[in-house]
Amino acid sequence: MTSIDLNADLGEGFGRWRLTDDEGLLTVVTSANVACGFHAGDPVTMRRVCGLAAERGVAVGAQVSYRDLAGFGRRSMDVPSDELAAEVAYQIGALAVFARAAGTRVAYVKPHGALYNRVVRDEAQAAAVVDGVRLAGGTLPVLGLPGSRLLELAGRAGLPVLPEAFADRAYTDAGTLVPRGREGAVISDPDAVVERSVGLAVSGTVTARSGARVEVRARSLCVHGDTPGAVELARRVRRRLEASGVRVEAFA
Repeated sequence: MTSIDLNADLGEGFGRWRLTDDEGLLTVVTSANVACGFHAGDPVTMRRVCGLAAERGVAVGAQVSYRDLAGFGRRSMDVPSDELAAEVAYQIGALAVFARAAGTRVAYVKPHGALYNRVVRDEAQAAAVVDGVRLAGGTLPVLGLPGSRLLELAGRAGLPVLPEAFADRAYTDAGTLVPRGREGAVISDPDAVVERSVGLAVSGTVTARSGARVEVRARSLCVHGDTPGAVELARRVRRRLEASGVRVEAFA
């Protein structure tokens, strides 16, 4: 039977402000990418999400980013390699404290936003992320875009690599994500998102923005938690995957 992990970005709030329905999403997803304080998240939120994830058997992942609370981590930054490596390790370490206190552990690492997109092609920034992961977690798996420099360098460093796909993001013919600033970058039609999820899980392909079929072989499928109706959409995706003979389970 085909299997796939279902992940979502969680804990993306700060203080009294909340963006994601963490409780709702944790009843659906199998892996939680928890914001570690640099683009969103704070100690109380991180602790709460780790506790909920542990209760529900959901794998906890560190979602690391540039230090950019004001821009939600979506602004590209030129950060020196040694500084970026240290900041990645810092974020993983902070989350690890709360995961351990909840009786679980940090099971993988996933970059967020501008950092995620930057390490697709930027070797220096990708190497810095890998260095940070090794500094903090030894051999923690790395979740990222198939064919990215990040996954290539992580594999060379002996880290497990986990290719990821996005059901609600538009793809280019090269298999990369259409930048968020461009029209049509985010797929807003729930029916289309559900259909794309099945295609990615079953056939490993997705229709690019140009209409071409693009191969995207992934071990995990991301459903964004910061979109309207995210929980119900995630439920629809999971129900349809399981109805199509796909086993939904954590990779970790």
